[in-house]
Amino acid sequence: MAHGSSKAVITALVANAILTVLKFFAAMLTHSASMMNEAIHSMMDSLNQGFLLVGLRVAERPSDTDFAFGHGQKKYLWNLWSAIGLFSIGCGLGLSHAWHSLAKVGSKEPPANIEWFGLDFDPLWIAAVVLFIALVLDGYSLAVAVKEFLKRMREQGDSGFLRSLVKSEDPTLVAIVLEDSVATLGVMLAAAGIVLTAVTANPYWDIGFSMIIAILLGLTAFFLGAVNMRYLADVRDKEAEAAFVEIVRQHSEVERYHDLRSIIIDDQHTVLVAEIELREEAVVAGLQVRIKSCEDEYLELLPSGRREDRGVLDYCRTRAAAQATLERVEMIVEELVQAIKMRLPRVHHVTLEVEGIATAPVPKQG
Repeated sequence: MAHGSSKAVITALVANAILTVLKFFAAMLTHSASMMNEAIHSMMDSLNQGFLLVGLRVAERPSDTDFAFGHGQKKYLWNLWSAIGLFSIGCGLGLSHAWHSLAKVGSKEPPANIEWFGLDFDPLWIAAVVLFIALVLDGYSLAVAVKEFLKRMREQGDSGFLRSLVKSEDPTLVAIVLEDSVATLGVMLAAAGIVLTAVTANPYWDIGFSMIIAILLGLTAFFLGAVNMRYLADVRDKEAEAAFVEIVRQHSEVERYHDLRSIIIDDQHTVLVAEIELREEAVVAGLQVRIKSCEDEYLELLPSGRREDRGVLDYCRTRAAAQATLERVEMIVEELVQAIKMRLPRVHHVTLEVEGIATAPVPKQG
């Protein structure tokens, strides 16, 4: 599991679990639709982060007889279920509560002051304290997630925050950044609704902002669902393919390539497949010396009485030619594979099929 993603998930989970309890408590005291929808928001965030944490744990499992490249893609399944399921449910619950609040406008009494330890407390102040705590906790969780995300951006040489957020290879971290951003915005929306209702004595402000909070949950579900769906489809790793093209063009012994393809298994595993043709002079150069060396090695293994046998000699020469050619081809392929893996360590598996030897030099092209 990526340590940064795990830290961001656990931080957000703890913060939202605390806020869920506080917000439900404040919602019951204040009768605020915005506060109730914020409580639902925090509850869905907590459940979602639990799903994300399970997904990260499951994705750590090594490859086995059923999963040749490990269990990394299961992370996207857990993310997808939590995003579409939980946030959609949260959106529905929030809109339903706002609708019932609309139906009850004018029929319910405003919340009375609360007496604790001989002191009277206005519910508005309780809401203010809870929202302040929420802003602090959500802000801290967001800072942890953004710090880790910016670190990933620097490592990958990216500069555009929004573009990186959409195209990130770690949808778990994207989910935490987005959820914490929406959570922080939700706190401010709830505060605005409660304050405007208190100032104007118009309950529609509170209900209207509670609807916006619910809609934000729905938009979050849509965005996170789209991000994770990308990794559950046959997605090409364009960066890996571009790196392969650059390496091939710089390699003096490869003439051209064909049928370049790749697929992203998860954020740490990419499979790349291509066909290549080698330059004639690259394979042939020094081949006679290697063939002679292989032939001598085979003859040394024979009894002295058979070294003059014409059939045996022909076999040794043919075997030596095949062996020397194969070794030369394997050396070139291994150089390409290692160069790709050094450039992009996530390219976990590379399959290069040698189509043949190009006899006529042509401009390199894909």
